[in-house]
Order: sequence, then C-alpha cells, then structure tokens
Amino acid sequence: MDQVTKLASERAVVVFTSSRCSMCDSVKFLLRDLGVHAAVYELDKEQRGREMERELARRLGRGPPVVPAVFIGGSLVGGTNRVMALHLAGELVPMLKNAGALWL
Repeated sequence: MDQVTKLASERAVVVFTSSRCSMCDSVKFLLRDLGVHAAVYELDKEQRGREMERELARRLGRGPPVVPAVFIGGSLVGGTNRVMALHLAGELVPMLKNAGALWL
C-alpha cells in the first residue's frame, strides 16, 4: 500500500497541503469552520513528501501543484475548486456526515 492510501484511510478527512499554500489554508479553514478535525499533512515537511506528491499527481492526472488534495472517507475528492463547489452546492456537509467527520 502506498503512503498516500495509507494516510488517507486513517481519518475521515485527510488533507495534503504545503506550508506555503494559501489555497490550502482556505480549504483547511473551511473544514475547521464546519467542525471537521481533518488530518493535515504538509508535503514540504514530510519525509516522504516528494514521493506522496508524485502519487497525488498521478491520481489527479496533472502535475504540480497537487495541493490541496482532499480525501473524504478514504476517497480522493479533489482540490480547492472541487471542495468549494461541493460546499456551495450543499453537498459537502452530507458527504462529511456520511464519512463520519460530522455528527450533527
């Protein structure tokens, strides 16, 4: 099992970020404001960060930047645009509830 899959399956919500990414901060703040306690991995600070970045690029079908990359319930949801679109459409909260990240 690759490192991304392993980490993504350990919590209901996992966010792969970079410490210098403002869009990553936006996603983290949104999730925090919704009451989600996501596991956050900053790839530029992780020992295997480059390897995980390559795996995320492969899964997303694009090159850098690959962050933020959000997993909900172990499944890759996508980046900032996808998460914000889900939120605006009213689909993010039900998805988070289904994954066990929210209880209300």
